[in-house]
Amino acid sequence: MPLLSDEIVTQAANYRVKTAGTKLNRDELAALVKHCMERGITPGELIRQLILTELQRGDVQPTASPELSEIIGIRLMLTNVLKPLATGQKITPEVFDGIMVEVKKRKRAVAVEAQQDLERA
Repeated sequence: MPLLSDEIVTQAANYRVKTAGTKLNRDELAALVKHCMERGITPGELIRQLILTELQRGDVQPTASPELSEIIGIRLMLTNVLKPLATGQKITPEVFDGIMVEVKKRKRAVAVEAQQDLERA
């Protein structure tokens, strides 16, 4: 019978009482050990840091660099302006202004989506 419960211990100090683990094959384990040795850290501490970093990143909204946002904005503008011109349509100043307003509204969201696609690839 334990003298103190996990709840009392965790309230008294910042003790770690739960484990989060995974299984690795031999090659993965060897790569992990090598990686940790190069950095002078234990595998457990590396995995703990990775988990905490990922949890913190989950609270942050995804972003894209200002440069990527501007590149995407130029791409959106060119796509929306060149297609009508290529098909022989005329673009009035009002239509052009409308295109620019839409590009300004959407470029950041499209840039974030492009950044996420890049990270997944």
